[in-house]
Amino acid sequence: MLKIYNTLARDKQEFVSIEPNVVRMYVCGMTVYDYCHLGHARVMVVFDMVYRWFKASGYDITYVRNITDIDDKIIRRAAENNESIHSLTQKFVDAMHADADALGVTRPDHEPRATQYVPEMLEMIAKLEANGLAYLAADGDVNYAVRKFEGYGKLSGKSLEDLRAGERVEVTEGKNDPLDFVLWKHARDDEAEEVKWDSKWGRGRPGWHIECSAMGSKLLGEHFDIHGGGADLQFPHHENEIAQSEGAHQCSYVNYWMHNGFVRVDNEKMSKSLGNFFTIREVLKQYDAEVVRFFILRAHYRSPLNYSDAHLDDAKKALDRLYTALKSGSASDERVVDWNEAYAVRFKAAMDDDFNTAEAIAVLFELANDVNRSQSENAAAQLKALGAVLGLLERDPLVFLQGAGSDDAQIVGKIAARNAAKLAKNYAEADRIRKALLADGIVLEDSAAGTNWRRV
Repeated sequence: MLKIYNTLARDKQEFVSIEPNVVRMYVCGMTVYDYCHLGHARVMVVFDMVYRWFKASGYDITYVRNITDIDDKIIRRAAENNESIHSLTQKFVDAMHADADALGVTRPDHEPRATQYVPEMLEMIAKLEANGLAYLAADGDVNYAVRKFEGYGKLSGKSLEDLRAGERVEVTEGKNDPLDFVLWKHARDDEAEEVKWDSKWGRGRPGWHIECSAMGSKLLGEHFDIHGGGADLQFPHHENEIAQSEGAHQCSYVNYWMHNGFVRVDNEKMSKSLGNFFTIREVLKQYDAEVVRFFILRAHYRSPLNYSDAHLDDAKKALDRLYTALKSGSASDERVVDWNEAYAVRFKAAMDDDFNTAEAIAVLFELANDVNRSQSENAAAQLKALGAVLGLLERDPLVFLQGAGSDDAQIVGKIAARNAAKLAKNYAEADRIRKALLADGIVLEDSAAGTNWRRV
């Protein structure tokens, strides 16, 4: 029986879906004004793993991961670049998809953009106003009256007196209380018309928190199973989502809240101010994308993830050992797990214990040792099939091991850059990268499954 650590309950709980054998999961996605960083990579890979495990466990899962394409940072960056909001956000949506594809991340079933759901946001704000939880402030903003929602603070576990306005919570003179947060921002003269919508409260745009509440309830219903995201979103974003959704719909919002841990760099929290901030594509210039995915999954999703070259180098060597076992065992391409086999039973027990990928991967190494000793094709096939459940070990072992050097990691990074250029319709840049690789003796072969390469 699957158990999940529920942030709301502060305990590991048996998972029981609202509808038998059906899971509805929402994960907070990216704000698209820049390239994705390692923290984004962890969110994408972790919840891709969760999605895969539910499917492997026989559930019918609907996975929604949103795109925030209207936000203060987006507006500022577009103005700095002298480009439209749509042009900026589309460029970074394409780059995000290229990064996610490189990491083997399955596309969500729904990827709603905030700008597509403004009518739903306005409808929810009107309900909150009717329920006495929202008010029009003197400055023209519509705010949420935090102290009027009895359950505020239940996710973060803090009292109203202890709470402080967190990231993206603005304190303005128009608020009745410093903890109140904005639902609808009045239009400003210095902002582009493309970020202004008509409403009963005047022209303006939505606040950040209302976006996820509206998209989640529209696509998954007013009450659904799982809501996920990074630990930094627990307060204020997820706390505010609960207040909005339950305040508007007068019912429970989400049953299980999942939060993945922070990414640290050489034991310090990753941040631009410390100069230890890495984008996914920067890392992929140095390391194979599957190595990065393996590195992320090798740690339990709730634990801190400490990034360093030494840890990535160690992950590369470890993944080499698994692929070497597949090579020696001559595994077939068939990827059907025998769930009655002893290693699979232990693998499943680990995954059912709050998605303990660290323990599950330890089982893979024990199975790999068995493959090396026995040279069993059946054992190798089981290793390959179990790895595939995590989105690992799906390549030809000889191809992976042949590409073990740092030069090959750079090739993978260039291919990812070419894919990003193609998605951005920058075909001249994509062709330049292809020709440069060809000049170095690397031939690219495009197919529906992706881009493979070989040396000539």
